[in-house]
Amino acid sequence: MITKENLTYAIRNLMNRKVRSFLTILSILVGITTIFIFVSFGMGLYFYMDEISVDIGVDKLFVQAKGVGAPGLDSTFKLTDDDLDTLGKTRGIVQTTGMAFAIAMVQKDSKIMYNYLAGMPTDNSEDLDFILEFLTVDILDGRQLRDSDRGKVMLGYNYAVPNRLFEKPFKVGDKIEINDEEFKIIGFYEEIGNPSDDANVYLTMDEFNRLTDADETNYGMLVARVDNVDNIDEIAERAKKKLRKSRGLEEGKEDFFIASFEDYIEAFGAAMDFVIGFILVIAIVSVVVSAINTANTMFTSILERTKEIGVLKAIGAKNSEILVIFLLESSILGFIAGVFGVLLGWLISLLGGNLLAMLGWSFLSPRFPLALFAACILFATLVGTISGTVPAYNASKKNPVDSLRYE
Repeated sequence: MITKENLTYAIRNLMNRKVRSFLTILSILVGITTIFIFVSFGMGLYFYMDEISVDIGVDKLFVQAKGVGAPGLDSTFKLTDDDLDTLGKTRGIVQTTGMAFAIAMVQKDSKIMYNYLAGMPTDNSEDLDFILEFLTVDILDGRQLRDSDRGKVMLGYNYAVPNRLFEKPFKVGDKIEINDEEFKIIGFYEEIGNPSDDANVYLTMDEFNRLTDADETNYGMLVARVDNVDNIDEIAERAKKKLRKSRGLEEGKEDFFIASFEDYIEAFGAAMDFVIGFILVIAIVSVVVSAINTANTMFTSILERTKEIGVLKAIGAKNSEILVIFLLESSILGFIAGVFGVLLGWLISLLGGNLLAMLGWSFLSPRFPLALFAACILFATLVGTISGTVPAYNASKKNPVDSLRYE
């Protein structure tokens, strides 16, 4: 039974061995901090994927050409208007559109950067809205592209932030040089959350083809909306078959792939589960080593206090009370390690998340639910308690006469 006297006695014993107690706490703290950091970032990523799943919706398929590098940049593998037309004629698909991509030289004063150029389907407002829905992005400032826009562009979020891409940010109405040609900035999109996407330059498809000297539109991605989410796999297979036939390809030798966003989420989730699981195994191994260190500390403490145990028993202390005292000591060490471990983990995760956001990786934001704090502290306390069980049991079974004679 835990009493106030037992608790006070256990705390006093730990205070009398400050260095040893500190080192034991530190060994558990490192493992708990590591677990907290990776779980908080992992939860942040899962939350982000859930969030964009809601924003994008699960009623969409996307088609990309196979090849090397980013979609649409390998001229050997391309998607055309014929593919877009074929996709749109597939039973079960109610809306289609596409985007084109290229690398562009972006220049301001003497600084040159190479970022993605994105051709947008501005000839139809519904198609443009569909692409923006798929990209989960809204306008931050300015206005949307129109099909009649010539010599005008919209920019990603990072162009509007100081020192993100250029020292001085751009504003609506400024001029920007792209592939040695001046364009007027008509607006900015909101932050997507990764540096590559937030550095995109957006313009009409006609301007894209003109600037890249393309005779026809070569899409980097096609997007389709299905009429029935329950049949999305069947519709995807149907679309794959039609595209394969229209491109004159044999089954299994497709130069494109088609997938639902749910497929992408599942693949990403599986990869995340593996990575986080692997890291957690390493962290748990660290905690196990800490538990062994705690047990060693308790065994050493018992040896040093053998005569003290004999005195306690001689004045009437029961075996159960001796057991409780030493279990309390190891539990307190674990609890303190847990508290400081989660505080340190929270601080590192918070600073890391802010730093990543400053660098343009805002989607890598940690999450801090109260359950995570409580679980880590409880786990650390249990580690301390369990690692002290055997030493505490041994202490409780010591013979008082032999203990009093111990030197």
